[in-house]
Amino acid sequence: MKKAIYPGSFDPPTLGHLDIIKRSAEIFENVTVLVMSNSQKKPLFSPLERVSMIKEFTSSIPGVSVETYEGLLVDYAKETQSDILIRGLRATMDFEYELQISQVNRVQYPRLETVFLATSLEYAYLSSTVVREFASYGGDISKFVPPEIISLICDKYQKDKE
Repeated sequence: MKKAIYPGSFDPPTLGHLDIIKRSAEIFENVTVLVMSNSQKKPLFSPLERVSMIKEFTSSIPGVSVETYEGLLVDYAKETQSDILIRGLRATMDFEYELQISQVNRVQYPRLETVFLATSLEYAYLSSTVVREFASYGGDISKFVPPEIISLICDKYQKDKE
């Protein structure tokens, strides 16, 4: 049985992420949503907060687990003997970046394949950056994120204004 990993920073997780998780779970028996840190970004939520949020809205999806990892994705894949990376693509610029990363990962771990899933049209514009920008100005994020986490996101920005 192939083990699939859907890695990302998920800061915060969006409906686009949830869409990719659900679709991945239909293809693979085991999907690990892997919350990672991006050294080039200042996170809104801690890795454990992101894990908790994702667990909350994926608990009813069979075969999905959520973990966090500090380090190189390829090292996690080796440690867990995972075969598949799942990456969502919104636009051609995503593909160019993801293809490069996929090739680097294959050099480091030849067994690792990357599966690209095109984002559903309704989420093609959506990113965590968009969510953070709208939330920082008190905008409506209900069309961007699962309802279970709206208050958590809004609360982060309210605390910054106090």
